[in-house]
Amino acid sequence: MTIKKLLKKFSSTYVWGHVVAVAIVVALLAIGVRYGLASYTRHGESIVVPNVVHMQYAAAKAKLDSLGIALVVNDTAYFKNLPPDCIIEQAPVMGKRVKPGHTIYITINSAGSPMLVIPDVIDNGSWREVQARMMSLGFKLGEPQYIPGEREWIYGITVNGRPIKTGDRVSADAKLIFQVGDGTRSATDSIRSEFSQDDFQYEEVEVEEPIYEDVYEEIEVPADEEEGSAPAEKPAAP
Repeated sequence: MTIKKLLKKFSSTYVWGHVVAVAIVVALLAIGVRYGLASYTRHGESIVVPNVVHMQYAAAKAKLDSLGIALVVNDTAYFKNLPPDCIIEQAPVMGKRVKPGHTIYITINSAGSPMLVIPDVIDNGSWREVQARMMSLGFKLGEPQYIPGEREWIYGITVNGRPIKTGDRVSADAKLIFQVGDGTRSATDSIRSEFSQDDFQYEEVEVEEPIYEDVYEEIEVPADEEEGSAPAEKPAAP
C-alpha cells in the first residue's frame, strides 16, 4: 500500500467518525466522574463539630443526628463526680470541620467503678516490686500490715478486713491492704511456727513412787523322804 492510499484511507469520513465518537465518550466519562465524585463526597460542604463533652449520651445523639453526624461509643471510663452516661471525651474535638455523615467517637462515664482482677502477687514478690505493679494496673493501696515473716515479702491481701486471693475481682475503688513480712523470720527458716517457746509454760508435779509390800503364800511341798525336810514358805512375787 502506497503512502497516498494510506492517507486517503485515514481521511475518509468513516474513520474520522469513529475518532470523534471515542473523543466524545471519553469527555463524557471525565465529566461524569468529576461531578459524580463531587456529589458523592459533597464537595464544598462541611459541618463544624459541636462540643458534646459533659452532655448526656441521649442529648448528644439527638443533637448530632440533627446535623447529619453519626455518634459511636468507643470506650468507657469512671469518674465519681460525673453522672452515668456522661460524655467524657470526643474525637474529632469541637471546632473541627467534617462532612455530613461523618462519625464522632466518644468515651462515656460508666455507672459503676470497673472491676479489676488480682494478679499473682501473693507469696510471689517483694513489697517494693508489687507496689509499683499494682499501682500501674489501677489498684488503690493502703498502708501495709506488717506481720512476722521474711522482710518485705508479700504474704496476703485483705479488702475491708476480708482476705482475697489471686484471680478475685475487686472494685477499682477498693483499698487493698498488703500483709508484708517485718523481717522477724529469715528465708532460711525451715519451719514457720506461729508460736514461740515463751508461749508454752511448764508446771512441776511431784510423782510418788509405788510402795511394794512383801506378800507370802503358803505352798505345800512334798517332804523329802531321805532328809525329811519340812515344807518351806516361799515369798510371793510382788
